[in-house]
Amino acid sequence: MSKSKYKEIVFASKNRGKIREAKALLEETGIILSSLYDYLDTPEIIEDGRTFLENALKKARVISEYTGKTTIADDSGLEVDYLGGEPGIHSARYSGAGATDETNIQKLLEKLKGVPAEQRGAAFKCALVLYRTDGTYDSFEGKLEGTITAEKAGNEGFGYDPIFFLPEYDKTVAQIDPELKNRISHRAQAFAKLKKNLQEQAEYNK
Repeated sequence: MSKSKYKEIVFASKNRGKIREAKALLEETGIILSSLYDYLDTPEIIEDGRTFLENALKKARVISEYTGKTTIADDSGLEVDYLGGEPGIHSARYSGAGATDETNIQKLLEKLKGVPAEQRGAAFKCALVLYRTDGTYDSFEGKLEGTITAEKAGNEGFGYDPIFFLPEYDKTVAQIDPELKNRISHRAQAFAKLKKNLQEQAEYNK
């Protein structure tokens, strides 16, 4: 793969699971991927957008303006068909103030209690933004479809992974190998499109 013209890109996140995945997904590009842990006193960002893209764009813009560097940011979440798209953009804070992966999962399972398997369809969705210091940006999306289980299974991943079942693998996302997740996940799909974009820019700027 051609090396990117960007030596460093800031990932506007403090989610260690996401940061670990992002570094693995961009490993081939030669880019140094820093995160909000590498910067002091970064501004607090209120994610008040109506869509994943609006939230991702806001995060990327604010952090790029603060650091003076090209920034990527994502917003992602789980949409459950039976619940009309919940938890959606509220996925990380679904169970309220002080929400954790465990409390979010428990709330979702409680809402789906008694709902038959064929009505538990869901999708993980991701919007990823590459924001440049001149104010221009590109956006990329990814989607992974599956169903919600009645109980948790698996120890890999984070968030809703233990209850998100992939019929084609007969496993939850938390049961599959992390390397496989980094090829098929909603975030992996969005990052793959980002990598292609970076490669095309590198070819153009030779």
